[in-house]
Amino acid sequence: MMKTIYSVLSLGIFAILSNATHATTGYFMHGYGVKAQGNAGTSIANFNDALTIASNPAGLSWIEQQVNVGATIFAPDRSSSIHGSPFADGEYDANGREYFVIPEVAYSHLVNDQVAVGFAIYGNGGMNTSYKQSPFEKYGSTGPAGVNLSQLFFSPAVAWKYAPNQSVAFASNIMYQQFEAKGIDGFAQLSQDSTNLSNRGKDSSTGIGFKLGWSGQFLNDQLTLGAKYSSKVKASNFDKYSGLFAENGGFDVPESYGVGVAFKLTPALTVAADVERINYSNVASVGNSLNLTEPLGTAQGAGFGWQDINIYKIGATYQATPKLTLRAGYSHNDQPIQSDQTFLNILAPGVVQDHLSLGVTWQLDAHQDVSIAYTHALEAEVNGQSSIPVNFGAGNANLKMNQNILGLAYSFQF
Repeated sequence: MMKTIYSVLSLGIFAILSNATHATTGYFMHGYGVKAQGNAGTSIANFNDALTIASNPAGLSWIEQQVNVGATIFAPDRSSSIHGSPFADGEYDANGREYFVIPEVAYSHLVNDQVAVGFAIYGNGGMNTSYKQSPFEKYGSTGPAGVNLSQLFFSPAVAWKYAPNQSVAFASNIMYQQFEAKGIDGFAQLSQDSTNLSNRGKDSSTGIGFKLGWSGQFLNDQLTLGAKYSSKVKASNFDKYSGLFAENGGFDVPESYGVGVAFKLTPALTVAADVERINYSNVASVGNSLNLTEPLGTAQGAGFGWQDINIYKIGATYQATPKLTLRAGYSHNDQPIQSDQTFLNILAPGVVQDHLSLGVTWQLDAHQDVSIAYTHALEAEVNGQSSIPVNFGAGNANLKMNQNILGLAYSFQF
């Protein structure tokens, strides 16, 4: 079994780093684990498997010992348009690559009646655009344009059931990320280091943070409450892009936190809800607004202008038969991109806000089950308002995106 886990672990790491994750709540995943995806990511108090480490590690205290493997296929449809510009009016398709595969691996082990340990490996988030016809060509850029960001988290965790009905947990967030940008060399005159702005190939960065979790079960286990906090991950700089990202190529992972509740309406039906927050504005390269008075790459240099967002999720789980579990969910998040910040976000049009999800789990036998989940991120559009600077000819950039997401997972309980 340990050889199997090691093989799956190695395959998962390779596959995540070979594919760009393309997430849906800004650039974070909308749900960690295929079962949670079936509930639109509702998982702070609704514990399904060892992937609970990625949302609330305290859930380890309430699940059986198991190993989980899965993969999610993202099919994002992203595009942009420019209007009112004397240079670059037109419609631009960012779908140079259409499909992305994001694996997940997790394992949980019950040490005794009070302590549980485990780990999870998963794609935390990311973004990809690939314009064969560049929106920035008329601004002096050459060749195809786009960015590719992928983030991998390895999270070992320990949970302690300090009371019969309550648990606390700690997990490390060990992060590895890759980034590449191309076709934005037309911004060279605005950069502190134009040689490390565009077309530098892939660069990598590492960092470490932590996650705290709490959960409790009440009313004869009918009611479950949960809370989680993920620290900001301070990452090493992308040196090859020190002329693009603020703080000399800095790209940290923002902090996030949330609370959740799950209630058994009947022995077969559970309804759960989460409220989360992601503080994108605390990361300079993401939160700084489009500021052309400071060179790109400096501490106050232009970023993507993303705002902090709240995320609201609700899901239902129904045990239709002893072998068949049905799931459904809906989530909504605030819009991170404001209408005056759309120009640079042609590279990162993470504008979707609403997700509808369905999921099914089939129990193969006493130890094994398979799950499938489908999510549609409804099309969203942000139209620019005075979003292109005057020294770039003025006008407006408009962003549009929708997504289809399909996940498949296998679990083995010891």
